[in-house]
Amino acid sequence: MRLTSRYRFSASHRLDTPTLSPAENRRLYGKCNNPHGHGHNYVLDITVDGPIDETGQVVNREELDKLVRRRVLRRLDHRDLNTEIPELWGRVTTTENLAAMVREALSENWTLPARLASVRIAETARNSFELEVPKQR
Repeated sequence: MRLTSRYRFSASHRLDTPTLSPAENRRLYGKCNNPHGHGHNYVLDITVDGPIDETGQVVNREELDKLVRRRVLRRLDHRDLNTEIPELWGRVTTTENLAAMVREALSENWTLPARLASVRIAETARNSFELEVPKQR
């Protein structure tokens, strides 16, 4: 059984690759390279999978919500991803890298009985990024 829970957070960032020239960054990232940054209202989907337990659930949704709030939402909501999130320092703050950071934050010491299966982040109505979590052997 798979369960996907949806969360929302807002954050700002600036896409900029330090090894590229300012002109190359502007060409590559366009308006997303604005020196003052820009913001998004992100939609985060966390998917877990596992057997249905004796309570009829794959996971206690309240426990999943608490974990996501503590490890992800409290840290990212209304933050500048470039300057306030140490895990993203040294990375271009693309949503691809953001999804990887969220997966890392949730995977570390995962305590729920259902397996973390994927992290999906919608940056805009047109762009979303999904990162599968490999199954442990």
